[in-house]
Amino acid sequence: MPEGPCVGRWNALDSAAIGTVPVVGGVGQGAWLRPRKRDGHLFKALEHGGEIAAGEGGGHAAALSHAQVVPEPAAPESVVPQKPRLQDRIAGWKRDVEHWCDRVEIAPDLACDIGSRRWLRGMATLLGLSVAACAFWPDFAMVEAATTPLVTRERDEFRSQTIAPLGLGADAGRHMGASPLVRPLGSVPERPSVELVATLGQGDSFARMLERVGVGDDDATRIGALVGQAVPLDQIEPGTQFDVTLGGRPVPGAPRALTAMNFRARFDMDLSIQRGGAGLSLVRHPIHVDETPLRIRGTVGSSLYRSARNAGAPIAAIQAYLQAIDKYVSLESDIRANDAFDIVVAYKRSAKGERQVGNLLYAGLEHEGKPRLQLLRWGQDGDMVAAGSLAESTSTAAGMPVAGHMTSPYGMRRHPILGYVRMHAGIDFGAAYGSPIYAVADGVVSFSGRHGGHGNYVRIEHGGGLGTGYGHMSRIAVSAGTRVRAGQVIGYVGSSGLSTGPHLHFEAYRGGQTINPAGLRFVSAPRIDGKEKNAFDARLKALLTVQPGEALGSVAPVTATPMGAEREIDRLEPKTL
Repeated sequence: MPEGPCVGRWNALDSAAIGTVPVVGGVGQGAWLRPRKRDGHLFKALEHGGEIAAGEGGGHAAALSHAQVVPEPAAPESVVPQKPRLQDRIAGWKRDVEHWCDRVEIAPDLACDIGSRRWLRGMATLLGLSVAACAFWPDFAMVEAATTPLVTRERDEFRSQTIAPLGLGADAGRHMGASPLVRPLGSVPERPSVELVATLGQGDSFARMLERVGVGDDDATRIGALVGQAVPLDQIEPGTQFDVTLGGRPVPGAPRALTAMNFRARFDMDLSIQRGGAGLSLVRHPIHVDETPLRIRGTVGSSLYRSARNAGAPIAAIQAYLQAIDKYVSLESDIRANDAFDIVVAYKRSAKGERQVGNLLYAGLEHEGKPRLQLLRWGQDGDMVAAGSLAESTSTAAGMPVAGHMTSPYGMRRHPILGYVRMHAGIDFGAAYGSPIYAVADGVVSFSGRHGGHGNYVRIEHGGGLGTGYGHMSRIAVSAGTRVRAGQVIGYVGSSGLSTGPHLHFEAYRGGQTINPAGLRFVSAPRIDGKEKNAFDARLKALLTVQPGEALGSVAPVTATPMGAEREIDRLEPKTL
């Protein structure tokens, strides 16, 4: 190393150099060259010809440039080495631990090198951390609350600030208990009016509904009389909602006086009860209703039911249509895919937008554009009458009285209980206990009750001297004098009377004598005489002139002008009774 007037320190030397290097000669002899760490190395390797030059001692020092020598103030002649500070030692220990952790890798990936020393070291780290976590698991020991005795006011204050009021829906905040300064109110002021919505339930009455709302007896009697003038109280449909407004009480403790009440009395009328200077009064609000029937036509296709549903027919109307035509044609074999169905149902539309579907009015079936079957609802009983059989009698076979199989025919046989041969005056049908029993034709029940060996027995007279009997029922569903229809349930299969098991004993009578029920046919007289035929044809023609979808248009409310009204305000004034 050359001697010179400046004493410096190595700025970048090889990391293999150790300690400090004494400087020889020149000013500041005996000073120390302090190596400075740079970029993680104590010394910088010197490049020579693209390779790192090898050398020792001053060979490297001679190659340093002037820029690599940093001048430094001269040190005193006698330098006493100082002991490292505590912070420096802690930082050194920290660096040593970091280097050790980086070299040893105490937390390796346990998914690799399973079973190796590296993997076992990582497993030991995992177990150690798990044990430490379990050791510091918190304890759930009870914490003692306030132990000092509390007076009444303090106890009330504590209770009002617990979580219990919050759980019961109270507001958060400071709720103080009542103090001696709090005085109870003599009376609480009431609201001047109360608005309620009451619903007329199934089996409920109009008077009980008013009583339940809180209307007084005098007002309830007056309201019932007013509403009865517009519509019978028993004809108000269950589920009707009433908007009720109650005013103040005439005297303390008395029921509130009714101020107003509004409800839908019928499909075509709203009613209002209002209190004025003369007391309660009734106000009618007529609603314009269009009753154009709804007609739906379409092609049968692969399924009559699905085609009718796709055409927009209501489910109830489709079911009524299928039941009506099933008595004249077979739904499985007589209807073809290219046939057309024609359904007309009663339909109401109000100016407020409500729609109401009624009964089936007409059921038609066409084949190749020609009517094949035309059924019209006619008469007080609402039967579906075929247009082609108005003036001629029809003969129909008796239907099956029960869904079962014949177990014993009509004729002589040995009685299974009595043990001797005697006449079996009917046909036995085996069926499950409780199966429904149907009337085979229209008629009137002439007997219903216990009948000797027949047990529970029903007899029906069908007219023309024909009658049928049904025995061994478990339960009877009709009473004497009742008029029944073909297919109506009249009882249920049982084993009452002289019977060995659940079955139906079916009998037929002509002129009071038993006959073989097999092959029994009933002749029905024309349902419509010559006088009604013209009205029947007119009704049928009117329904067939209705266009499909005509009832789905908008309903324009019609405003009726009262007679003698001279001013517009008089025309808009509702009629008061």
